Amino acid sequence: MSFDAFTAVGPRGLFKADRPVVIKLPSSVQGLGRNEVAARLAEMTVTLFTEPGDKNHPGRWETRDIKLREFFADERHLSSPDTWHRVVSNIRSSPADVNAVIGFDAGELFGYGDSLYAANLWISHRGVFTKNHFDEFENFNIALEGRKRFIVAPPGVRAYYPRSVLRGFGDKSRVVDLDDVDLERYPRLAAKLAQRRDFVLEPGHMLYLPLGWWHQAESLDDININVNFWLKSKKILHRPHVLGVALYTYAYRRFKGVYSYQPTEVNS
Repeated sequence: MSFDAFTAVGPRGLFKADRPVVIKLPSSVQGLGRNEVAARLAEMTVTLFTEPGDKNHPGRWETRDIKLREFFADERHLSSPDTWHRVVSNIRSSPADVNAVIGFDAGELFGYGDSLYAANLWISHRGVFTKNHFDEFENFNIALEGRKRFIVAPPGVRAYYPRSVLRGFGDKSRVVDLDDVDLERYPRLAAKLAQRRDFVLEPGHMLYLPLGWWHQAESLDDININVNFWLKSKKILHRPHVLGVALYTYAYRRFKGVYSYQPTEVNS
């Protein structure tokens, strides 16, 4: 989809259509790459996610807060094949930094009111894999540096064999990789796989991922920098499983002290 076509319908037009789509940003939009992000946000506190480099590892990632400059200074964070490292920070509290990083005025498209839950800056190295899951928000993901592969599949519950809601994994599937599915073990997933979509998001592209759609992502280049916007939508009221999981997971994360993408104060 062209950027002009996107602005003609707006985010809510895509919410209504409820279909994933890649939007090509104008050539005049110049987001920041690694060196510029590192220089502008060096002293920003980010959360480092660390987990074994194993798609089938059943546990939760470990997190700790570091400065962004520390992430770039430690080679293990950028290239370790056996351990996946990625950093995230919700920078919505600093619209000037958001706009500088992505290269356009996000407020004109998404606003900074109650509907915008997060503007997350993500940085990861080659091979980092995000397991199959859904979001309780409408998701717009912009690639700034590096390519990232997404596999996306339509909403559903039983077909995806969800993990334990009570343990805070209700948004995740026992089938962690839609590229490697044992259909004898997970036969209900066959119909959904027939409708899957595969995207390679490149710099200058923005992917719209509808609320409740299952998806996974894999970083394809040495450094991958993305910003994603999560927006609240009344669509969640029509997807009771997503709503129930979202409410429980929010309470679970607060009780357990699990990272919950709260805004970061940016000192640039």
